[in-house]
Amino acid sequence: MRVLLLGGTGEARELAQALTDEPGVEVVSSLAGRTSDARLPPGAVRQGGFGGVDGLVRWIQEHAVDAVVDATHPFAAVMTDHAAEAARTSGVPLLVLRRPGWTESRGDEWHWVSSAEAAAKVLPAVGSRAFLTIGQQGLSAFAGTGLWMVARCVDPPEPRPDWCTLILDRGPYDLDGELALFREHRFDVLVTKDSGGPQTVAKLVAARQLGVPVVVIRRPPLPAGVVAVPTVDQAVEWVRGRR
Repeated sequence: MRVLLLGGTGEARELAQALTDEPGVEVVSSLAGRTSDARLPPGAVRQGGFGGVDGLVRWIQEHAVDAVVDATHPFAAVMTDHAAEAARTSGVPLLVLRRPGWTESRGDEWHWVSSAEAAAKVLPAVGSRAFLTIGQQGLSAFAGTGLWMVARCVDPPEPRPDWCTLILDRGPYDLDGELALFREHRFDVLVTKDSGGPQTVAKLVAARQLGVPVVVIRRPPLPAGVVAVPTVDQAVEWVRGRR
């Protein structure tokens, strides 16, 4: 059984390892190639885009793929939409592996918005020293707010922004480090995406402990009819059920 695993997340690497150890399963992990020095999963790996839905359909057919698992980032909406359409067109089953989103706890002050643009609009009413942790995509929406900002990314955006201070770093992050960063820069608002997972949750705990409000960008919805599971173990069971 050949599985095309659309990856780029920690869960995708875990799933690639688990499927590599499964008898009778061959897994090919596909990475978009947007992050330099990406952590490669075990097993076969391809990098780069497919060329849209038609290109993905061709790849599935030419490589005799039996199933597709989309374990991309929760905000990789275009890839997920393409995977759903390509799976329907080629007649192969599709599973989406999505880690659970974050939930508010006592002491949190969260402001939910639907996009980076919406976050930029509400930001001046929430704080004046912002910590942006949304990655490269959507960062330009904040250029016109006029607020003092620090943006943390894995890779520098192109063109490099001159309206904020950049911190280039890759998680996981611990609570002590995040608390020190908040205090050093005197952040009074955090902007993040509802990415979920433990690798970057420490910033939310730091904001809670320091009484800093958070602007949270909601996840895009999954395509209609798509089957989704929240854990690697459930994804492995889904693959086993299709052997």
